[in-house]
Amino acid sequence: MGNENKTRIFTVPNFLTAFRIVGSLCLLFFKPPSLYFYILYTLCGFSDVLDGFIARTTGCTSELGAKLDSIADLLFYAVMVLSIMPTLIAILPMWLWMATAVVILLRAASYLTAAIKYGRFASMHTYMNKLTGAAMFTMPYCLLAPCAVTLCAVICSIAFLSSLEELIIHLVRKEYNPGVKTIFDIRKY
Repeated sequence: MGNENKTRIFTVPNFLTAFRIVGSLCLLFFKPPSLYFYILYTLCGFSDVLDGFIARTTGCTSELGAKLDSIADLLFYAVMVLSIMPTLIAILPMWLWMATAVVILLRAASYLTAAIKYGRFASMHTYMNKLTGAAMFTMPYCLLAPCAVTLCAVICSIAFLSSLEELIIHLVRKEYNPGVKTIFDIRKY
């Protein structure tokens, strides 16, 4: 039994997730627009895509892996935002900061609702959350574009819809089910 537990912990997807955690922390030492920042940032992003794909295709998904992935995602995006914050402060208008605050409040309400309702941390892996992750991933690259404010507004809109969808799912569902991929699946699972 001890070996089975070790086998479930030491998997390629969990290794990739651990790489993203360590890589995210290392990003704090490099500032955009440095080449090293973008190389490490891109590698962390690829590890995010690969860990879930490999876990699903090899049948080694686990609750531990899902939790590690959520932690790695939160850390990765928190570090990304901290890294690009000076640029964001310089270019984003106040209305976009207020919209971002609404998204953060919706996301916090979703996590709080799940914690109260299910007695656990529950982050859904919906299609909209995946789209939000992909859109957020592009943000450091978008800041190099002349239309950076417009691109950031699109990213914020996607994040708003994703956060609202997850909150509605948690409010409507009676029990937690990570298999729900969209608001239209609420009754299916």
